[in-house]
Amino acid sequence: MTTPAVIIHGGFFSELTTSQETKTAKQNALRHIIRQTWAFLQTHSALETTIFACTLLEDDPLFNAGTGSQIQSDGVIRMSASICDGESQKFSGVINIENVKNPILVAEKLLSREDRILAGEGALNFAREQGFGPFDTRTELRIQDYEQKKSELVKTGTVGCVALDHQGRLAASTSTGGKGFEIVGRVSDSATVAGNYANAFCGVSTTGVGEDIVNGAVAAKIVTRVTDGMSLQQAVDKTFKELLPFDGFAGIIAIDHQGNMMQKDSHPNIVYAMKNAGTEEIFG
Repeated sequence: MTTPAVIIHGGFFSELTTSQETKTAKQNALRHIIRQTWAFLQTHSALETTIFACTLLEDDPLFNAGTGSQIQSDGVIRMSASICDGESQKFSGVINIENVKNPILVAEKLLSREDRILAGEGALNFAREQGFGPFDTRTELRIQDYEQKKSELVKTGTVGCVALDHQGRLAASTSTGGKGFEIVGRVSDSATVAGNYANAFCGVSTTGVGEDIVNGAVAAKIVTRVTDGMSLQQAVDKTFKELLPFDGFAGIIAIDHQGNMMQKDSHPNIVYAMKNAGTEEIFG
């Protein structure tokens, strides 16, 4: 039986302030969520666990996913989320969905469908058909942020979870509320295999500037390289080296099939937590 492991991230700091108070609040929130997720993993699959963790992260307004998502240039919040099941090799996601509480749960419903990635109006219609009612994800901080039009700030933030369960199965789930002030129709990396990917050998969830992550095909490259025989450390280092020519802004969390956990970012500020049977660590 495999020794389970789980790692979560709350994205990069993207608030109006990066005060110690904000940092401490995020670390405390992650500590609470990682412990709940670890307990959940003891009796659930990696797939179920990553969805569970992302739901908790989406529900916490400290993070930029679900409640507390960024507001786009036209004043509307559009969110994206995806799930990748390393066992079945199925990927599902929603892109630019509006007015739902938990985009990751809509993505979960799509795992069993033939059409597994939906965008915009189609994603929203599907959510309503599945019983997901209207929900306003705005917070006062996001409204203030939008009204002040501080578009010069780096607005990157996403949440994610990668888990390895007792049966050795891997899964990754990622959810984002966007970067803020983006052009309507912009597609995040979070609902693509560049931002969220897993197979039987490795699982990766990313955060950062979506365009850079897509340019670097980050999650898919790391997973493929581990599958082809590289160590997790080697695969991550090589992939991040390939971000350097265009100063790519990215952060990742990852677990391989041997239970090795790793976090790396190109511009330190990511907040994350990891746990297995022997350790619990909170960073950021």
